[in-house]
Amino acid sequence: MYTLKKSLGQHFLKDETVCLRIVDALQNHTFSQLIEVGPGGGALTAHLLKLEGIDFKAVELDHEKVEFLEKNYPVLIGKITEASILDIPVPFDGKFTLIGNFPYNISTQIVFRVIEWREQIESMVGMFQKEVALRICSGPGSKEYGILSVLTQAYFKTEYLFDVDEDCFNPPPKVKSGVIRFSFIGNPYGIENHKRFLMLVKAAFGQRRKQLRNPLKPYFKKEVLQNDIFSKRAEQLSVQDFVDLLNMM
Repeated sequence: MYTLKKSLGQHFLKDETVCLRIVDALQNHTFSQLIEVGPGGGALTAHLLKLEGIDFKAVELDHEKVEFLEKNYPVLIGKITEASILDIPVPFDGKFTLIGNFPYNISTQIVFRVIEWREQIESMVGMFQKEVALRICSGPGSKEYGILSVLTQAYFKTEYLFDVDEDCFNPPPKVKSGVIRFSFIGNPYGIENHKRFLMLVKAAFGQRRKQLRNPLKPYFKKEVLQNDIFSKRAEQLSVQDFVDLLNMM
């Protein structure tokens, strides 16, 4: 068997019904290339390997789990990259889909990696801490709405699919979980410089309780800061509003 490593944030799915719901959500669109992030003990992997006509790969940081998976699923030999998803190059040429029960301690960083690879990732289905999942999918005006919401929704349709209880994992985490889906929508807002957009959004939410003219003062001329939009708070702005600000810089 294998050991569970708290240092790697390992909470492995054990509920077959949840696994099947996740795999079902994955098949909302057709795809030919799939990578699983953090397969761990293979609860999802066992079902993913049954999908026909799919070029499947996995990325797993824990050497012990890699050995376990290759022993129990010999078809995986040569298909697992022993590394962190944060440290590898794009795993496929062309479009691909990504799935995973993500380690909660790096789940936000994984979202930024998905955004970085957005031109190739058609869809992503992932398990997150519920609080993070809600943050990603929330709209303007809610307390959960923030940096992750704006950055993901600029390029993806985000959907909160369902809750997952603590007792569906081994060991049970201390928080509830949620499964969400990203579907790539291109660049409908015409963002020409993602790095500047990222900088702007982070700065705006850096003082989310204050009017925008305070945190954004260093980025705009004094006369521009008189625009009515700067009397709002970051959480009141839609993605389009942020793009409009970007174009005013």
